[in-house]
Amino acid sequence: MALHTRAARLCALAAVGALALTGCAGGGGETASSDLDGSQLLTIPREDMGTFDQNFNPFANPDFPMTHQAIYESMLIFNPADGSTTPWLATEWEVAEDGSGITYTLREDVQWSDGEDFTAEDVVVSFDLQREIRGGFDYIDTVTALDDFTVEFDFSEPFSPALLDIGQQIIAPAHVWSEIEDPTTFANEEPVGTGPYTEVSNFQAQSFDLLRNPNYWQPDKQKIEGIRMLAFAGNDGANLAAANGDVDWAPQFIPNIDEAYVAKDPENRFYWFPPTGSMINWQFNTTKAPFDDPNVRKALSMAVDREQVTEIGMQGYTGPADCTGLSGAYDSWRDDAVAGDCDWTERDLEAAGALLDEAGITLGDDGTRTLPDGTPFAFDFSVGSTSSDWVSVGNVISQNLADLGVTVTVAARDWGDVVAGYENGDFDSGIVWSAGAPTPYQFYRGVMSTETVKPVGEQTFENYHRYGSPDADALLDAFAAASDEAEQQRIMGELQALFADAAPVAPLFPGPEWGAASNERFTGWPSEDDPYATLSVRARTAVLILTSLEPVQG
Repeated sequence: MALHTRAARLCALAAVGALALTGCAGGGGETASSDLDGSQLLTIPREDMGTFDQNFNPFANPDFPMTHQAIYESMLIFNPADGSTTPWLATEWEVAEDGSGITYTLREDVQWSDGEDFTAEDVVVSFDLQREIRGGFDYIDTVTALDDFTVEFDFSEPFSPALLDIGQQIIAPAHVWSEIEDPTTFANEEPVGTGPYTEVSNFQAQSFDLLRNPNYWQPDKQKIEGIRMLAFAGNDGANLAAANGDVDWAPQFIPNIDEAYVAKDPENRFYWFPPTGSMINWQFNTTKAPFDDPNVRKALSMAVDREQVTEIGMQGYTGPADCTGLSGAYDSWRDDAVAGDCDWTERDLEAAGALLDEAGITLGDDGTRTLPDGTPFAFDFSVGSTSSDWVSVGNVISQNLADLGVTVTVAARDWGDVVAGYENGDFDSGIVWSAGAPTPYQFYRGVMSTETVKPVGEQTFENYHRYGSPDADALLDAFAAASDEAEQQRIMGELQALFADAAPVAPLFPGPEWGAASNERFTGWPSEDDPYATLSVRARTAVLILTSLEPVQG
């Protein structure tokens, strides 16, 4: 294909994906231009952003493409695909014997992209900003730069998951961010990072480029020229670009991927969907009756045919969840006894109906159920309209619940509106993803800890369903204080049993980490046979891919 033809088609695809909002020009601020053509850039679609707004704030806007993957880096990288931990901006670390702190030793040969030296003060300032803007890290008492390359974290109490929790947070330059008057609104249009691709070029409404960091600490691993991101307002446009061979890395849901993608170039194209992503849950607003009743939540869960959900809604790319709530990333923690004894993630309409009858939600002669006050048992299932896979999941659930006499309306809207409803507590039910971390601690904290429960109307970034259990608090505290692996395993089994008893959310399936790619222009991708990273663009391990890929010669 002629290079100018390929570039023109990419522009057209992006404009279609964005519902022709702006065309391929305009948008964003002034950025440098590059004379590189698209054939030299690793091209990646973003299927959930119709247009790009130039905002690389790593704290307030962490999900903006490549901000946490190519521009900013962390002290270490945990890979759930093989369980390995790779030292990155830190070379080593020492955990206090009583678990009350960690000391990280930083690399001495790292510079920021503007040429300034990377030091421990950057870590101190970054954690101050993380806590100020995003919250969390309540267990951290102080962060101290002992010298230019040693940073000490002291905790208010022992916290065993801290090593990777702290180690995987991105670090930003103190000499830039300490001068920012309001870091929550700073757009950071020209970011300064330590990552391999930091230089913003050709920023437009539907695309932008990131070129090589001129001062990267691993120059021998910058084998590709740069990255080109394309904006699409849904999976359809992004999938068309993948099918046509106009992108190199397709990190989105592609229906019938063998035929729609791989078969068009079987020599080069492949995919890998490890079940190491977040658990995908059906959440209920427990501040609203009857969702405050665990037996009602269990009944609704028991009406769902998860085999049908995963086969129809997810194209068979994953499997049903069990009632531990744990995804495939946590198989080594799973208590098989809890998973085997629990039945509310298995479809059983008779048992589900009996639970609703006990709750006073009775079945009328017309085949519909009514609440104790006589009103129909009907509610919304909120989901982002651009996520065609999850909309399909909602449709299956709606059909399943109709068999129970319950009316579930799939309310597919803009993701921004959906998430705003979750954050403020203004929703009935909906699909949601769980917190991801190297241990299940953050998952159970996010779905059961009273510390994460916010009143309706007050914004929260986790535990949207607003369920809290003092028993869960005690177990989470015990896990955090335990340093013995066997003791941690025992406590985690008790947390699984508590989750199975309370059903705070209804787990549906472990989220696959979407990843499809082509070897036509770049090689060195991870795969099931070489799982040095997951094949996800949004995962922390993406930087391992960016520093491993090589252009095909010739």
